[in-house]
Amino acid sequence: MNAISKISVIMPVYNVEEFLEEAIESVLNQSFQELELILVNDGSTDNSSTICEKYVEEDKRIKYIEQKNSGVSIARNKGLSLAEGEYIFFMDSDDTIDSDFLKTSYETAKKEDSDIVVIGEYYCKRRIPNPAALPTCAQLLRHEFLKQYPDIRFPENIQPCEDGLFSHQLLALTDKTSGNPVGIYVYREHERQNHLVINSNTAKVLEQIPLWFRVLEQFYTRYNLYQTKALHLARFVEHEPFEFRYLSMPFNPEQKKQLHKIIVDFMDKNVFPYLSSQEFDFLTTSFKIFVKTKDNKIFDSYLLRKKRKRKILVFLISCIPLRKVRRKLRQQFSDDQ
Repeated sequence: MNAISKISVIMPVYNVEEFLEEAIESVLNQSFQELELILVNDGSTDNSSTICEKYVEEDKRIKYIEQKNSGVSIARNKGLSLAEGEYIFFMDSDDTIDSDFLKTSYETAKKEDSDIVVIGEYYCKRRIPNPAALPTCAQLLRHEFLKQYPDIRFPENIQPCEDGLFSHQLLALTDKTSGNPVGIYVYREHERQNHLVINSNTAKVLEQIPLWFRVLEQFYTRYNLYQTKALHLARFVEHEPFEFRYLSMPFNPEQKKQLHKIIVDFMDKNVFPYLSSQEFDFLTTSFKIFVKTKDNKIFDSYLLRKKRKRKILVFLISCIPLRKVRRKLRQQFSDDQ
């Protein structure tokens, strides 16, 4: 292994010429310099390739490869196949990282002997005991741990949730996780972001969710994890297809009916036979009602009543004259949601 490659940063590149230099510079200018940067050009048609080639000439720590447009999963997997670092970090080419991001994450990994370091204050707060899934920006991965499970890679032809499926499987296979809440990843929002385009297509997402569940069924069967990781699986279903999709996307009534059935059928087949009543209590009230309701319209009515009550409570709290009392009640109310 190259002596400078304690961390391999893998960055897929696709038509991001206006953001790419800033992303690359944020990696090369890290306070932690023992790294390699692997740029995987996924068939860009703008000037991204020219920018990549310029940096390859300037910095020997950079590897650069090109592929025909095949999607982010194939690009990440190809980058991983070339990585030599002790730890792996996947980064998007339109974002940036704070100058100490890799340093603090690597130090945490070594101190805690971690297979996975959860990065960022928000994601560390959700690490109780382990998150159900993580975006790529929130995880530093031990390379040897990944090599132990060569069958677990970013699933091809699946998007969104390719990163959620990848991380969920890895999190199910280790208890050696730690947290780095001071790692700051700067997420850039712009109208051409892949996930925004994908999530605006409700029909496409609805088609994808059964594919997610197929990946999970194959994984849990292959590793015989239903008995021991039923809550982990339930929390993934709660987090990804329920919270991120059913509750957050503008599905029409027929699509909501279909999605409700897809989720309930999966839970009935793959989770409830193995989930204890104590574990069931760890799930949110809304999700418990959702999966135990046979008609999604009944759940939607419950959700509407809940939202109305919330508005009333927020208004009543705002009318309290004492600021400290208002703040305390808002916090209690937020914790209850």
